[in-house]
Amino acid sequence: MKKILSSILIITIFAFVISCTKDKGTPDFNDYPAEIGKLFYTKCATPGCHTDASKDAAGDLSLQSWNKLFEGSDDGAGVIPYRHDYSTVFSFCNTFPDLGFSNLPAMPYNKNNLTRDEVSLIKKWIDAGAPNSAGFVKFSDNSNRKKFYVTNQGCDVVTVFDQQTLLPMRYINVGNTAGTEAPHNIKISADGQFWYILSIQGNSLQKYRTSDDTFVGEAILSVKNWNTLTLSNDGQTAYAVDWSSTGDVAEVNLNTFTVNHNIGFNYPHGSCLNPAGDTLYITQQNSSNKMYKIPVNDFSSFTEVNLFTTTPTSFLNSHEVLFSPDGTEYFVTCQGTSEVRIFQQGTDQLLAIIPVGALPSEMSVSLTHNYLFVTCEEDTLSFPNTRGSIAVIDISSNSLITKIDSGWQPHGIAVDDDKNVVVVANRNATTGGPAPHHIGGCGGRNGYVTFIDMNTLSLLKNGNSDKKVELSADPYSVAVRH
Repeated sequence: MKKILSSILIITIFAFVISCTKDKGTPDFNDYPAEIGKLFYTKCATPGCHTDASKDAAGDLSLQSWNKLFEGSDDGAGVIPYRHDYSTVFSFCNTFPDLGFSNLPAMPYNKNNLTRDEVSLIKKWIDAGAPNSAGFVKFSDNSNRKKFYVTNQGCDVVTVFDQQTLLPMRYINVGNTAGTEAPHNIKISADGQFWYILSIQGNSLQKYRTSDDTFVGEAILSVKNWNTLTLSNDGQTAYAVDWSSTGDVAEVNLNTFTVNHNIGFNYPHGSCLNPAGDTLYITQQNSSNKMYKIPVNDFSSFTEVNLFTTTPTSFLNSHEVLFSPDGTEYFVTCQGTSEVRIFQQGTDQLLAIIPVGALPSEMSVSLTHNYLFVTCEEDTLSFPNTRGSIAVIDISSNSLITKIDSGWQPHGIAVDDDKNVVVVANRNATTGGPAPHHIGGCGGRNGYVTFIDMNTLSLLKNGNSDKKVELSADPYSVAVRH
């Protein structure tokens, strides 16, 4: 009996010693790698700064754990895996010009700057994906993740957002030259497997996977003024539109990347296919009141549709065209007259003229709410001290039901029916808009994304303020992967 008790006592003492040794070993830095955790816990996640308890007074950014870091701040994501150049946790800590860009005020606030070795450590960690202590990189665990994409014309990048958190999770370089190509239009294939990018100053149509946002290939189009992109229903062909006096509508095989050029259209711009997929509808945006209908099997037999039914008093300058969910109608934004015009599919009969705000541009339609959302980039009348608005049209009655102040110069827009939100890219390109919180990875004036709740037709909130996610310069076009 004594031997049994003695053995139990020895095991208990051994377990206690092991437990104490573990407690006194490597500290637990809440899933941060040890070196990063030690740095953050001694310099950043300190009382009064970036802790859970005090983050409200520190930009709403908590660095108390690796998971909290990826909840972001009131301006967006603090760290973008693999991209120190777009991570504000790096830029606000960096005071060494040769290591990368900097933002003010330098952090830690009102304390000694981080050393060169400390800044270099953060930089290397982020460029390795900012993994946790187990080596896991955030957002790398689900190839079918729902996300949305925003082009940044000022930086030649595409910002990839996570749908669940509504935060940027990747920045992807696009284009194939050293100069600025200005990624202009982005589309996602119907099966959700690929995204395609067209740059207004570039020479190519590029293809990327949505599973991991890696580059697949490109079709070389030649340098023109490429504006819009439409994908065939079967995902095998793309139609790229060149906005010029002898405009080109290029047919691109998305498997072989071969190109067939169709030249001679008068300033073609917006484009979409009819529900059957056999006819391209393309707007004319240059002192025009017409648009094209082009059979995809014979581009030479196109017809022109007159968008005016009476003697015109001004040019419509149609910008974009989009079909209704049931395919019976199509909508046209008319920048010359600040209208949306609605036509009957097939007969092209004018059904409604809906005045909206100045420079109506992009459109997106909800399948669950019967709403058409229209960005009016230069509307200065609907809301005081604001440039831009979102017009909301009820497509069951073809009537304007409200306008929304989404931000400064809204342009790109995309409905996410799964999330029940509308994603709006606000360019914020001219003075007068809100001062950016920080400088982006390529400089320039940062724009931002806002979100419309389709139940209330108001902006989503972050506390008492509108939820606003700042991103790189000139966000322009939006596409949602469902």
